[in-house]
Amino acid sequence: MFHGTLACRDHSNFVNCVRFSPDGNRFISVSSDKKGILYDAKTGDKIGELSSEDGHKGSIYAVSWSPDSKQVLTVSADKSAKLWDISEDNNGVVKKTLTCPGSGGVDDMLVGCLWQNDHIVTVSLGGTIYLYSASDLDKAPLEFSGHIKNVSSLIVLKSEPKFMLSSSYDGVILKWIQGIGYSGKLERKVVSQIKCFAAVDEEIVSSGFDNKVWRFSLHGDQCGDGDCIDVGNQPKDLGLALLSPGLALVSIDTGVVLLRGTKVVSTIQLGFTVTACSISPNATEAIVGGEDGKLHVYSVTGDTLKEEAVLEKHRGAITVIRYSPDVSMFASADANREAVVWDCASRELLVWSWVHLMAQPTTIGLRSSEHSD
Repeated sequence: MFHGTLACRDHSNFVNCVRFSPDGNRFISVSSDKKGILYDAKTGDKIGELSSEDGHKGSIYAVSWSPDSKQVLTVSADKSAKLWDISEDNNGVVKKTLTCPGSGGVDDMLVGCLWQNDHIVTVSLGGTIYLYSASDLDKAPLEFSGHIKNVSSLIVLKSEPKFMLSSSYDGVILKWIQGIGYSGKLERKVVSQIKCFAAVDEEIVSSGFDNKVWRFSLHGDQCGDGDCIDVGNQPKDLGLALLSPGLALVSIDTGVVLLRGTKVVSTIQLGFTVTACSISPNATEAIVGGEDGKLHVYSVTGDTLKEEAVLEKHRGAITVIRYSPDVSMFASADANREAVVWDCASRELLVWSWVHLMAQPTTIGLRSSEHSD
């Protein structure tokens, strides 16, 4: 048995992972040179290699042994996972290649793996976890995924209320199914950062950290070609009139912009620093939140706004405002991590007990009043 430090210099590129076999007799190293090399655990001598035939075409990032120490699992930048039989002469031959679902982009590179009992797990660069059954490798894997960056918006699709879309600042849009969970990633031809996000029926409207507002058509798990409009200032928030989705309200630092399609209808200066906005589904009312914590309620007539009321309850800058689907209520939240529910007709408080959230709210939602229990 060797003692102290042993240097193994059989790879020609970075070694990315080293794993001892469960029985303690061997260890294997994998590298960016696309090779896997087996060593005697007692002496440190090289005793075998993974075959280059049907091997990985990219860097091998991780390796894991089977519980019985007779096979290994590897994952690679070539977006595949491979199971290898380790023979008595300590060389490995490919038994099965697993190609994970995905678009084939950089995010689908596999960078981690684990073989635990009958479970085989692989992890992609984009953060998706694939769970296979080692005894039934032809069965499609379970997928677990989520956002890597902060979630900026969460939308329930009016036409399919069991489906939700979420967006994050890095431009990723994910689809979720109520009661099931993750259902895939929406692919966009134009990938841009997302700060504000809204969707209705078969259209998505978003804005990022420039002056542009984008509109994309939605077809299943794909987004069509996008059109954009420069609104002159960086959008702080945006809302869609769900019953008239061509109409959008976009808040900027000094006021709001009304859009129809990708055309600016009007730009309205409001005289206070704007931080959030929402427009009612029937496009008759708009609510604009300020840095001072006040909510300004406006009636909408054509391309103009008329102030009807100013509501004061928040103690921090307004971060989000959303109507319930039946327009009987609306909710607002602030930078002080407090959320409030209001009655639309009387503009009286309904709930003021959602306080001290873990972070500043950037999205909020309400069910219709008949489901408010």
